[in-house]
Amino acid sequence: MTTSHPAPPQSAEQRAPGSVQDSALLRAARREPVPHTPVWFMRQAGRSLPEYLQARGDTTMLQACSTPDLVTEITLQPVRRYGVDGAILFSDIVVPLHAAGIDLEIVPGTGPVVAHPIRTAADVDALPELDLAQVEPVAQAVRQLVGELGGTPLIGFSGAPFTLASYLVEGGPSRNHEHTKAMLYGDPGLWRALMDKLARIAATFLEVQVRAGAGAVQLFDSWVGALPAADYRAAVQPHSRFVLDTVAALDVGRQVPRIHFGVGTGELLADMAAAGADVVGVDFRVPLDDATRRIGPAHAVQGNLDPAILFAPWEAVERRVRETLDAGRAAPGHIFNLGHGVIPATDPDVLHRVVDLVHELTAQ
Repeated sequence: MTTSHPAPPQSAEQRAPGSVQDSALLRAARREPVPHTPVWFMRQAGRSLPEYLQARGDTTMLQACSTPDLVTEITLQPVRRYGVDGAILFSDIVVPLHAAGIDLEIVPGTGPVVAHPIRTAADVDALPELDLAQVEPVAQAVRQLVGELGGTPLIGFSGAPFTLASYLVEGGPSRNHEHTKAMLYGDPGLWRALMDKLARIAATFLEVQVRAGAGAVQLFDSWVGALPAADYRAAVQPHSRFVLDTVAALDVGRQVPRIHFGVGTGELLADMAAAGADVVGVDFRVPLDDATRRIGPAHAVQGNLDPAILFAPWEAVERRVRETLDAGRAAPGHIFNLGHGVIPATDPDVLHRVVDLVHELTAQ
């Protein structure tokens, strides 16, 4: 059963026209009428933008994610270029783990690599907790961004406990998650202890961002689609619920919608919604009208144009955008997005055209 938290009261100033709380994105997340379907893209602040590559230079990913001025600049770039309805904090799934003191690096072309994979009870016991002070650079970046963005909401970001666990247990990205599943099925007590710690780390990381002013948050579970629904409900959902419920319970005087997204999660959509999401992100494998039937009327949806479609001729892109919007009308709220992140070689001009088309087709 999902814990219910009443929405904090919002002042007339907070909901005034032009305010973050009155933005199309947050209105859609709350399943309220919108002036147009809001649109943003996962990984919109990234390698597809030449200005991103110029700003990053030789700075490593983890250094970039802990440099407030650089985080601010990179997060703002797609808002300036595309006119999207939301800014996603420039970060990485493993940033809170690194901030807590876990020895890892992001290897170009590979992804996160953990120096000492977590496999034993002693390994789990040795995992540090995350202290708010350890991510103060992230909080500073959020405060700077909120000041720069005006009425455009900033979306906070964290990896979900299962995906964090997968990286830690496997030692890096994995196709089969064999070590992760061996622990989950073979030592449930150890798995629970690991997930409890990671849920606290993820919750703390999101709390920092919300308290600094993030208007919404996204819990990103890259690898959870590797699990059957029954195992998700037993071994993962309670920990994701802890993270999302922690956000809902924060006393910040405003409503902070929670978006929950995973890859390959068509069979898990209803369960991910039940974990405490206001908005369920849907990847490109399930049409939004079908996803809405699975999720039910109490949640908005986000998605779900296939990122690879953006490499097709514009006529095909436009057709798929229209189809996505048509399917999204079945939901009580729709935030247009891709069904996964922007592919690095994507033409930025195509993304700009998609934003303009979504706004044009849905303007009230």
